[in-house]
Amino acid sequence: MLERQRYELLRDELKSARVQAKLLQIDLAKRLRKPQSYISKVESGERNLDIIEFVSYCEALEIEPSKWLKRLIDKF
Repeated sequence: MLERQRYELLRDELKSARVQAKLLQIDLAKRLRKPQSYISKVESGERNLDIIEFVSYCEALEIEPSKWLKRLIDKF
């Protein structure tokens, strides 16, 4: 799988986790103390997350980062 495809999968999975948590972009943004546009940019691929941001993102979604990442890697 190409790196670009991995980023697409990551974005799709993050969006899916947000939707499963029944959160709107604005709700997640408030939890992260970021503007809604931050979530939009992450989900659209306009912005990538670094590892610290990824952990914060997972915590805001109330998911365990290491378990979630392991499941994602298994899809690669």
